[in-house]
Amino acid sequence: MSDFQQQALTLAAEQRSPEWLTELRARGADIWSAAKWPTRKTEMWKYTPLLPLQSDTPAQWAQVDSCAWQQAIDPIALDATRLVFINGHFSSEHSSELPAGVVRFGDADASQQALISQHLGTIANSGEHLFAALSNAWAADGILLHVSRGTRLEKPVYILNVATPEAQPAVSSQRVLVILEDNSEAELIEHYVSGSEKQNLFVNSHTEVVVGNNAQIQHYRINLEQEDLLHVGGVHIDLHRDARFLGFTLAQGSRLKRIDYHVNHRGEGAHLGLNGVYLPRNKQLIDYHTNVEHRVPNCTTDEVFRGIIGDSAKAVFNGRIHIHQDAQKTLAELSNKNLLTSPTAEINTKPELEIYADDVRCAHGATIAQLDETSVFYLQSRGVTRADAVRMLSFGFINELLNEVPEQAIQDYLRPRLTALFGESAEGDELGQMSYD
Repeated sequence: MSDFQQQALTLAAEQRSPEWLTELRARGADIWSAAKWPTRKTEMWKYTPLLPLQSDTPAQWAQVDSCAWQQAIDPIALDATRLVFINGHFSSEHSSELPAGVVRFGDADASQQALISQHLGTIANSGEHLFAALSNAWAADGILLHVSRGTRLEKPVYILNVATPEAQPAVSSQRVLVILEDNSEAELIEHYVSGSEKQNLFVNSHTEVVVGNNAQIQHYRINLEQEDLLHVGGVHIDLHRDARFLGFTLAQGSRLKRIDYHVNHRGEGAHLGLNGVYLPRNKQLIDYHTNVEHRVPNCTTDEVFRGIIGDSAKAVFNGRIHIHQDAQKTLAELSNKNLLTSPTAEINTKPELEIYADDVRCAHGATIAQLDETSVFYLQSRGVTRADAVRMLSFGFINELLNEVPEQAIQDYLRPRLTALFGESAEGDELGQMSYD
């Protein structure tokens, strides 16, 4: 057992949690303690070393700094039910009044406790996802979003997770459970932000989603934390008959940032639509692993990820679609495109199709390209500076995915920030010139 694994168990033992979560926590701790720590020889972590976790082994739970968090907060301006967590601690003072069906684990009544116990930790396979097991061992507080049969939430649910600086390495755990009953509909935004100061924080965040028959959820996961923060997270989804999960995720990099999407098609007619954008720069690292299990016939998947990697940053994308033997009439497509804006930027991409059915339509592909110098020169010949030309071409590479975001407030929030980000990258390049020779 690694030092980090041992310290994580110590922190779990120090934690106060509801008694009805004891069994889940014990199962998670057992799997976590027995698991082999990932190395370069572990396929799922081949390109993503966990050295930052080992070197910054935390000794405490993160606390709430009432002054620092207000400097870090940068919320999306939209009409929604807002829930604010500061270093993993719920802030009722800065949150909206919770509507029916939205409840903290610690405030759940007997029926809600039974519902949480029935589903929490069952959608995320903690045997395959090591940090999902840790999330179970650390389960103490979280949010249940339960939408009753035939109901549509009037407003989106906006969960704002704020990270603030810590004097010593510390940890924060966040957990969300979404249960949509048949013919229901909801919109959920998960937003992770921090200030510009060094955080000294490791965030472990996991979301589990059950989408019932003919139900639909629009889900967003936006990670815009400071680059020293360590973040491992996952979104784990069960789709039943004619269910629809429409997702959009965008993330900047950090010293360690790993985000998993694991989707199970469990009912015929289910659909997954997932778009993603990743934007590491400086010496940041970001790793997206997606896995879609087509277990039944007549389901569809449409997955598109695009990355812009600059400076000496590194990105990893592993997208897997698994078509089981009984999953006839499957339609699944996976696309990953990457743009390198620096000669020292790096991408490791691995799209996978594993097919055991014979009546399917599937496609997958990946591209890696550099900025087109002809296009840059053309814009410069029209009076555009090189920095502006790089910014325009970079933004254009992901603009198609931003245009497809249904929530206009999220588009309005992201566009100026991304424009500024590309501008910083272009201006930071030596003399505004890029050479790939």
